Amino acid sequence: MTTADLPAEIVAEILSRLPVQSLFRFRSTSKSLRSIIDSHNFINLHLKNFLNRSLFLRHNFDIYQIQIDDYDFSNLTKSIMIPLNHPFITKINPYKLNRTIAFIGSSNGLLAIYHGKIAFTNPYGLNEVTFWNPNTRKHRIIPFLPLPITRENCSLCVHGFGFDPVSGDYKLLRISWLVDLDNPFYDSHVTLFSSKTNSWKIIPSMPYTLIYAQINGVFLENSLHWIMTKKLDRLNPCLIVAFNLTLDIFNEVPLPDEISQEVNESFDIDVAVLGGCLCMTVSFETSKIDVWVMKEYGCKDSWCKLFTLVKSCFSLPLKSSRPLGYSSDGSKVLLEGIHVLDEVSHSKLFWYDLKSEKVGYVEGIPDLNGAMICNGSLVPPTLPDNCTKKEKNRTSERKRRYLLSFCYV
Repeated sequence: MTTADLPAEIVAEILSRLPVQSLFRFRSTSKSLRSIIDSHNFINLHLKNFLNRSLFLRHNFDIYQIQIDDYDFSNLTKSIMIPLNHPFITKINPYKLNRTIAFIGSSNGLLAIYHGKIAFTNPYGLNEVTFWNPNTRKHRIIPFLPLPITRENCSLCVHGFGFDPVSGDYKLLRISWLVDLDNPFYDSHVTLFSSKTNSWKIIPSMPYTLIYAQINGVFLENSLHWIMTKKLDRLNPCLIVAFNLTLDIFNEVPLPDEISQEVNESFDIDVAVLGGCLCMTVSFETSKIDVWVMKEYGCKDSWCKLFTLVKSCFSLPLKSSRPLGYSSDGSKVLLEGIHVLDEVSHSKLFWYDLKSEKVGYVEGIPDLNGAMICNGSLVPPTLPDNCTKKEKNRTSERKRRYLLSFCYV
């Protein structure tokens, strides 16, 4: 029996459990398989059934991929780092030290990456963001949105990338500040890019200010998350603020009482995703880093302190850390640690064993500038510019139902 003798639904179900590279080989063998693999329904089926992931590492201007079979990180070595021809590789001049690339976020197999001047935006379009599927090697440059920058001010920007399942739209949120050198306060500008419309729109100014300008939004539960404060004052309490990609509104995610009441020592908070849960790292200046997870999103009482990293246990001074994922058996957590030596930051991967409470570095991998986990998928970075009337009606109905079920945190 051949694939021609099987119903198309059975063939699609079998193929949907294969990695992208295998699908490309099958796609070239016949028109019928190509038709199945290229269909929108199959892309969604593959996204649902194929659960393999990759770890992407950035080292200077290079991006590397490490395949992760069955969610197993145990064999991380330099030998399996695959260099990638990322979309900006022809634009990078290593002698321009004020240029950089950076990860913004990932969703459904798409990576959002940034290329531009370090920290500052350029009004003439020299900063670019692209949606890139590193498995299919396809990408889409997002239209640049200039800022009203003059000689008297400059701007700082952060981005967040995620998927809105209600509208079926990939979105990019940009929060920027015009910093007037004669004015100590920031003027925030919030804009949202939609893949479906291929356009930006302005979001009314938010009542918050980001504390760490270098941190990009963390995507979970249809929202992008940052650490913010209500005023430009580090003495005010830190907040986890979420931007809902369907409702286009900001909400606050409650912190555990232990953090809200902590006043004895200065600390920094960062957010991440660990095991499908919102994760928070609380880095105390000289002593430790607490890692928390929110087991039920939006529920304050579901915060649980998972483990504590004692800074004195590290061979290099540990400034901060970011959890990336669990090992396949759930006994260890892979983290990216930021170490500072002679005022120079070094990023390294290390394991934390939840049972023995011991730390072990991943050997053989060079110092990093960033790490991100992304699923393997066939999702194209380019979506139709406009929805059909039928799709618009379906989107409106899904959004109406979502609004009825939405609860503010």
